[in-house]
Amino acid sequence: MPDLNGYFFEDLAEGMSASYAKTVTDADITLFAGVSGDTNPVHIDDEFARETMFKGRIAHGMLSASFISTVFGTRLPGPGCIYLSQSLRFKAPVRPGDTVTARVTVAELKPERRQVRFDCVCLVDGKTVLDGEALILVPARAA
Repeated sequence: MPDLNGYFFEDLAEGMSASYAKTVTDADITLFAGVSGDTNPVHIDDEFARETMFKGRIAHGMLSASFISTVFGTRLPGPGCIYLSQSLRFKAPVRPGDTVTARVTVAELKPERRQVRFDCVCLVDGKTVLDGEALILVPARAA
């Protein structure tokens, strides 16, 4: 990262990419349920989840999506950026023990507003489990 404030808008170029990987644990799912209030039993009750179409517990989709936010806030563009919007498509379940890799790629620069459109994807073993796009406001370098 160029400095503690992350990348400035002027430092970005289409095609730049960054990622973050995290192995999802039972504790992560339980803690996310507590923090978010989403206690859907498909996430936290083994017996219930075995009877669903997933045949077992799955992580919250928004837990995987939060790893995209991790990339934005810590890597690209990094500290100082502001989330404006996010669209998501959930493609496959994430299970306890899966390693999710979130990757964002600069797709379009909008200099008139210092906005950047990013393509976003979360992968498990090379398979897309989530994709979408985000719009991020990025600070400009001081004149």
